[in-house]
Amino acid sequence: MSQFNSDSSASKDLIKGALDVDPWLEPFSPQLINRQLQFKEWHESLLKSEKSLDSFASSYEKYGVHADWNTKQITVTQYVPDVKEVSIVGDFNHWNPNSHKLGQANNFGLWSLTIDAVDGEFVIPHDSRYKISMLLPSGERIYRLDPWVIRATPSTENTLYEGRFWNPNPSDVYKRKTPRPKNKDGIKIYEAHVGISTPEAKVGSYKNFTTKILPIIHRLGYNTIQLMAVMEHAYYASFGYQVTNFFAASSRFGSPEDLKELIDEAHRLGISVLLDVVHSHSSKNVEDGLNMFNGTDHYLFHGGAKGNHDLWDSRLFNYSNYETLRFLLSNLKFYIEFYGFDGFRFDGVTSMLYKHHGLSYGFSGDYNEYFNPDLVDNDAITYLILAHKLLDEISIREDITLTTIAEDVSGMPTLCLPVNKGGIGFDYRLSMAIPDMWIKILKHLTDEQWDLGLIVHTLTNRRYGEKCISYCESHDQALVGDKTIAFWLMDKEMYTNMSVLTELTPVIDRGISLHKLIRLLTFSLGGEGYLTFEGNEFGHPEWLDFPRVGNDESYHYARRQFNLIEDDLLRYKFLFEFDAAMQHLDTKYNILLSQQAYVSLKHEGDKVLVFERNGLLFIFNFNSTQSFPDYKVGVESPGVYQIVLNSDDPKFGGHGRIEEVTSTGEKLQFFTNNDPWNNRANSLFVYIPSRTAIVLQLKDRV
Repeated sequence: MSQFNSDSSASKDLIKGALDVDPWLEPFSPQLINRQLQFKEWHESLLKSEKSLDSFASSYEKYGVHADWNTKQITVTQYVPDVKEVSIVGDFNHWNPNSHKLGQANNFGLWSLTIDAVDGEFVIPHDSRYKISMLLPSGERIYRLDPWVIRATPSTENTLYEGRFWNPNPSDVYKRKTPRPKNKDGIKIYEAHVGISTPEAKVGSYKNFTTKILPIIHRLGYNTIQLMAVMEHAYYASFGYQVTNFFAASSRFGSPEDLKELIDEAHRLGISVLLDVVHSHSSKNVEDGLNMFNGTDHYLFHGGAKGNHDLWDSRLFNYSNYETLRFLLSNLKFYIEFYGFDGFRFDGVTSMLYKHHGLSYGFSGDYNEYFNPDLVDNDAITYLILAHKLLDEISIREDITLTTIAEDVSGMPTLCLPVNKGGIGFDYRLSMAIPDMWIKILKHLTDEQWDLGLIVHTLTNRRYGEKCISYCESHDQALVGDKTIAFWLMDKEMYTNMSVLTELTPVIDRGISLHKLIRLLTFSLGGEGYLTFEGNEFGHPEWLDFPRVGNDESYHYARRQFNLIEDDLLRYKFLFEFDAAMQHLDTKYNILLSQQAYVSLKHEGDKVLVFERNGLLFIFNFNSTQSFPDYKVGVESPGVYQIVLNSDDPKFGGHGRIEEVTSTGEKLQFFTNNDPWNNRANSLFVYIPSRTAIVLQLKDRV
């Protein structure tokens, strides 16, 4: 696409919303306008040729191999440029490339075939193997998996995956029973991987997740699940990030119908389900992936060195290619319509946004880093804007809420502004600096060296008007080679002293206390949404390591031991219950949906932190040795306050040093004084034990 004249006032209107949010973007108006005009040119082109963006993204209904249960005909449509012949082969025709040849549907590489029924039956049986065969100009014949295949399974004969014709009897197709939930509280994400969601040393299933894990997530109070590693990946240890078959849900966990049931049951429980979508790159696999599909290195990808991601050893999409856009946009709509997903967490967005892919690039926050045409990939940005335009259209048409989250470490401005305000369209970005901060603190500092000012700055340093998902740790920190917060705090004694029958040692006492405080602080101060990785919320005692050559293909660490929270003799239950109380606190008081907190106190000597958010008063004492009776804190609204969450409660593994109920059986109350303190209009006195956090709510205004 070409560059555009961006001087007109009409063009300036395209980014007015972005400039209203951030006037410092004004010098970069030409670049912002060019992004929007490039998107508009693509959008108008697609409207002209495809009638609508929605129709363009419905190509998954035509491309690939499809069955008509009324006529028992099978239609095959494939985009295969630069070849002489295209055939469909499989068990049904004894893999004979001369048996079922496709004809050229147009001059742009489109091929098609209709296979009539024989004796009133489909010629290709359900779940039978098939491939696309192509004759190259060189005379070489190659065999590849259908790029649009919706089921691929491991071969019993070699290490490759095989394409399957998924065409179950309509009576066996899972039918949704529950409409999508419309959650009104803040987004609380449970990041999960179906395969590891079992205490057993094996690959977990969609069925297991549905029956055993969904109730746990519901009990905790999370209203969103982010499912990882769903898009088919031949190498299990890639954690789903080396996608081989983009339309196929991983068969190692079960059937497509099982996944539909999982999502439907989540909806019944009021839980939305996001897909961890990988559109930033693709596996280099040739025999069972997209790479070299038609014998060239530029099928949907950039050719040459530009099409390779050196660090990830993978292929990079050409977002300026018409058919690449068809493939990727259709992929998004497919997962929404076919499976019922409620949105996406886009992986590797930094790699997409920049020509350097973020490799060895230290982002300083200088706006020139985000708008330099030599650094930024505007074609990728155009794709992302088109994707959000598509999702907006689907949301309006279906009256549903679709959510998108960007994994971006760069801090690209306007990434999380709506398209109609001149933004790229994401709803949230992951606050990736927060987990890095916590790990550095736990790794390098003693408790006395914690800098509350730096912690608060990191938690609150986010772009105005662009929403963030805060988290202490995700799957990244749980992987072997890294360490979870629980491990940093307690790994020396996690295997020996987590039983309530053993003495509460200083290591375990500190670990349990800080595990709760770090999470509550991140949750309440760090963003407009919150995320945890499964198991980390209760301090899972082991890292995550998938079976591979380096560990003798062991599944021992590729599992989550949910049985630990059900064991009444173990202390993991305390962390689990605290995490649940934290999630339900937001459900009741809408913390995440409210404005950013007002921090009234960061006392480095006392290690006390105080802030207010949406009518709640948060008080943290990170001091390792000192408890403070009658500690004076400021608060804006006068009245009577009561405790609604207390990390020192014995049910959370605390010491019960705060008597929340008086001797007369009434709840402990805190009365404000008309005495301004720390820039707040009123003040009150509280008892805050060491390594404790309490949350107070105004019960009666005076």
